[in-house]
Amino acid sequence: MPGRLVLYDTTLRDGSQSEGILFSAEDKIKIAKRLDDFGMDYIEGGWPGSNPKDMQFFTRAMDIEWKHAKLAAFGSTRRVKAKVTEDENIQLLLAAKTPVVTIFGKTWDLHVTEGLRTTLEINLELIRDSIAYLKDNGKEVIYDAEHFFDGYRDNPDYAILTLQIAEAAGADCLVLCDTNGGTLPWRVKEVIENIQKLFPETKLGIHAHNDGDVAVANSLIALEQGVMHIQGTFNGYGERCGNANLCSIIANAALKMPVQVNKNLKVQELTLLSRYISEMANMPHREEMPFVGNSAFAHKGGIHVSAVRRNRRTYEHIDPTVIGNKQRVLISDQSGQSNILQKAEELGLDLSSSQEVVKGIVDKLKEMENLGYQYEGADGSFEILIHKSTGQYRNYFELESARVIVDKHEESSIYSEAVVKVKVNGTVEHTAAEGHGPVDALDCALRKALEHFYPALKDMYLIDYKVRVLDSTEGTAAKVRVYIESQAGDMTWGTVGVSENIIEASWQALVDRITWLLMKKEVNKN
Repeated sequence: MPGRLVLYDTTLRDGSQSEGILFSAEDKIKIAKRLDDFGMDYIEGGWPGSNPKDMQFFTRAMDIEWKHAKLAAFGSTRRVKAKVTEDENIQLLLAAKTPVVTIFGKTWDLHVTEGLRTTLEINLELIRDSIAYLKDNGKEVIYDAEHFFDGYRDNPDYAILTLQIAEAAGADCLVLCDTNGGTLPWRVKEVIENIQKLFPETKLGIHAHNDGDVAVANSLIALEQGVMHIQGTFNGYGERCGNANLCSIIANAALKMPVQVNKNLKVQELTLLSRYISEMANMPHREEMPFVGNSAFAHKGGIHVSAVRRNRRTYEHIDPTVIGNKQRVLISDQSGQSNILQKAEELGLDLSSSQEVVKGIVDKLKEMENLGYQYEGADGSFEILIHKSTGQYRNYFELESARVIVDKHEESSIYSEAVVKVKVNGTVEHTAAEGHGPVDALDCALRKALEHFYPALKDMYLIDYKVRVLDSTEGTAAKVRVYIESQAGDMTWGTVGVSENIIEASWQALVDRITWLLMKKEVNKN
């Protein structure tokens, strides 16, 4: 019977070494709780000897009752000139009071002589002393054989000897680390086969970095070979090019490989957890990621959409719903009528009996994208385009005039004010508002003028505002595309505007965002 996959998450330690990521102790506690609830086997909380924040995390973690996961503290073997009983880092690992300690040691002779600046024999003593001492103190010890694949390439006898020393000292699992991330999958397979012959009864693991863009492939190759302990990070976060992405490993292992998966693992929440960790890391979610990215099951080409409308298996390797994702149809100048029909269905509109209307929408879409509009993320503006094409569009207000004032003095901040005059059902409303910039002032003035007539606008707020220069060769006369993402309650929608004038492009997107929300409120009311 195939073995059970053991998942070891190091997002809070290795993942936090990713450029641009800085977790607070509170962030780490929140993420650890979500990982535990997800069904993770091991959660590596950090390196207690590296900074006070990690020690703060472990102190708080002592008071938490973990449902599924074992918490691990991470550190190095003792220092060359310190006794293990007096080594500060070793003592801090014990002070973290985790049931598991993951300790790394040097297996590449280059690192022993150049990094530690000691002898190969002394390095073996460091490994032996550290593991034996931690075992004597009742810890489950996972030994990370740092730079193992590079060490095995340059001096296989010594790399193997470090593993033998670690096993003899009592290590519960030997993890083969591709720390530089440059080993290719067929080499990983070859090395693992050799190690398994030498250590037939030993629990082996893999820790792969992604510098060669093969960390997931190397991890899956190891899993196929019977290496059940897999280390990685959510979203592939990690130093340099990152670590093996647990999102892809979990999805592939659970859905495509003959291995047992922890019965507590909530695979259906994989996408949700991936996005949560992106938010906690304050990083844009990588939408191109396999399985959990927003683009993972997005279809743009007309032929593709036509096929998936008949059978989703034609262009989808799994059902996205099983990992909490969803199929999306993108609207662009590559769209055919199938794209329009599918997208209209998603929006609750039936255009199946209106072939001429659909053809007209396709033609209009291509015309607008030629002008610089892009509807892939602007569902709100696209739905409005459909309503205009079908004659169902309602103009909720008319603009009489708008004026934006930007005032700048030498030693003061910029002052922005907008004055707007609109007409709603024959009634004119004339308002002014200040803002952090001209677009914000215009938005505030417009909403101020309309909220009296449409109170639902009070619940709407901005999520994102992006400006893209479409042709930089035109300099300050270049067209710009403005994208606005908005939210009201549990609804989110995007709108787009294009012009040589950023205020005009922003106005188009602002009007669409208001119109879309009012359309939805009207439909729900009816």
